[in-house]
Amino acid sequence: MSGYNKPLPKVNGDNRVFWSACREHLLKFQKCSKCGHIRWPPALVCPKCHSSETGWIVAKGYGRVYTFVVYHVAYLPEFEKDIPYVAATVELDEGPHLLTNVVGCPPDQVFCGMPVEVTWEDITKEFSLPKFKPLEH
Repeated sequence: MSGYNKPLPKVNGDNRVFWSACREHLLKFQKCSKCGHIRWPPALVCPKCHSSETGWIVAKGYGRVYTFVVYHVAYLPEFEKDIPYVAATVELDEGPHLLTNVVGCPPDQVFCGMPVEVTWEDITKEFSLPKFKPLEH
């Protein structure tokens, strides 16, 4: 876990709960206490009903690839050894869309609608990154 040299997430007051939960291998998202909308990224008010009443839920970690791209060029030298890699938007079963990576299969086997489940990459003592792998039945 030491020696990680890729960019790290910027933690702030809005997303601190999310990143703290990731260290425990949990996906936590805000849920509006008024209308029930589950959202990402976190915000002070619900984008659906504008309520400021909110709580946090733990997502189960299952979803589908909404869209993706396969990178064949490293735009930062820190990603050179990862080429090719898949950057994807995963639509979680609970509703939020999360920008992440698909791992655990060749890039040419990834497809939109592919069922996936969360897996974790522990990169430092402060950060565990949620990534997604094909769902095994």
